[in-house]
Order: sequence, then C-alpha cells, then structure tokens
Amino acid sequence: MITGAAVVLSGCATSRPRLPPAAPDETLAELEPVAIVETAADALTLRVASKGCTAKADFVFRVDRKAGHAVVAFARRRLETCKGPAGWAELRFSYDELGLTHGERVVIANPISPSA
Repeated sequence: MITGAAVVLSGCATSRPRLPPAAPDETLAELEPVAIVETAADALTLRVASKGCTAKADFVFRVDRKAGHAVVAFARRRLETCKGPAGWAELRFSYDELGLTHGERVVIANPISPSA
C-alpha cells in the first residue's frame, strides 16, 4: 500500500494546514486524490480533478475517530462520465455536515496530489 500525505487541520481560520506524514493506517491510496484541502472557520474545501461535471453530490465521506483526532475519507459515489476539458472542482463540506467540532484535529485520508 502506498502511503501518501495527510493534512492535519487545526480548525483555526488563521493558521495554515501542515502536511505531516500520515500514519500508514490513516491514508488510503485507493481513494480519490485531492489537490488541495483548504480550511475555513466552518468548512473544508477540497479541490479534485474534473472534466466539468463533478458535483458535491458525487462524493460521500466517512469520519472515523482514533487517538484524539478525526480521520476523514472522501470517495466518489459515481464515476465522472462527461467529456469536458480537464480542470478542477472545488467541493465545500461544512464541519457540521462532516460531524466535526470546531478546533478538532482532522486528518484527511485521501492521497494529496497537487496534480490530481
């Protein structure tokens, strides 16, 4: 299993997320790669590869808690079948929607790939 980077989010809107190495059991290489994870005071925004028709409804998430932090994994519900030009889609998930609390330590289980 290939181990990617995890994003640890502090929940503070003014701090920048760090990219520490993930524990081997926290990153799943088979998940959708994400190019960027941005944090705000109330949400996470993911940037994923798209051919123009990717929508938030195309994704599901799972939150597992372990050792004092939340591990969040995002997966496509269905394959993108449109034939538009390659680009990016930004998907915003509120902390409430994800079941996270403000300031909770969060690790993203998806592989981080700037060229996703």
